Amino acid sequence: MLIEQLGAPVPALPVLLLAGARAVGDPLHLLYALVLAIVASTIGDLAWFWAGRRYGHRVLRLLCRMSLSPDSCVRQTESTYERRGIATLVVAKFVPGLATVAPPVAGALGLRLSTFLVYTGAGAALYYGAALVLGLLFHNQIDWLLDRLTDLGVRAVLVIAAFFALYVAYRWWDRSRFIKALRTARIEAGELSGMIDRGEEPIVLDVRSRTHRELDRRRIPGARGVDLDDLERTLAEVPRDREVVVYCACPNEVTAVKVAMALRDRGFHRVRPLAGGIDAWVAAGQGIETA
Repeated sequence: MLIEQLGAPVPALPVLLLAGARAVGDPLHLLYALVLAIVASTIGDLAWFWAGRRYGHRVLRLLCRMSLSPDSCVRQTESTYERRGIATLVVAKFVPGLATVAPPVAGALGLRLSTFLVYTGAGAALYYGAALVLGLLFHNQIDWLLDRLTDLGVRAVLVIAAFFALYVAYRWWDRSRFIKALRTARIEAGELSGMIDRGEEPIVLDVRSRTHRELDRRRIPGARGVDLDDLERTLAEVPRDREVVVYCACPNEVTAVKVAMALRDRGFHRVRPLAGGIDAWVAAGQGIETA
């Protein structure tokens, strides 16, 4: 539980199911497993919570880089937190990718430690309790599966390891292909700066979530904040004959690319994502303003 909550791609659910199956006729074993899982998970959550409190948006950027899938970027967690508030901590364990990202978001937003512990503990109790009960209910099937794996011996371990390696390799390949496709469609920070200096007046859209813009108040001078949930209202104010540059904070500009594609579908043909997002702009020594 602890290793998974710290962000390692270790599937803890099978361990919980097995623990539930081993609790047949021994309620104390079930309670012990539940308490142990909650404590381990809370330790991992606290580590990310304090990291978010101490380093803010930089921790979120790190988590986004760790993700094997661009579609599970921190952006989704921030949007969920905006819609559901601290209740996100209760459901986080049930959503892949959300469990690791929700604690640092809560810490970065200044949530009280006592409130965080109550909500994250409730979420852990619900998730781990449900998994243990499922293991208890299906203990016969789990025992049968374990017997088959035992019969296979080392071959079973090799098969499981091979499937896991193939999964990781596929996600890495898919991510690499996605990144390669972006390289021909982006605009560099220097090129955007040159357009602004020449008075071409490109329209710059900041598509980071409201949560991220609150945590990191830097923005490119003149940029307009865009909420994806209210994209149509924003587009109504954007002239279609102007150059549009979209930027976010996630590595590889995933959110920016999605918005750029949405703009193109709506008739905006001169639209490009900013390579590297706001961090690349700052790294290039370009000016920023504080929202």
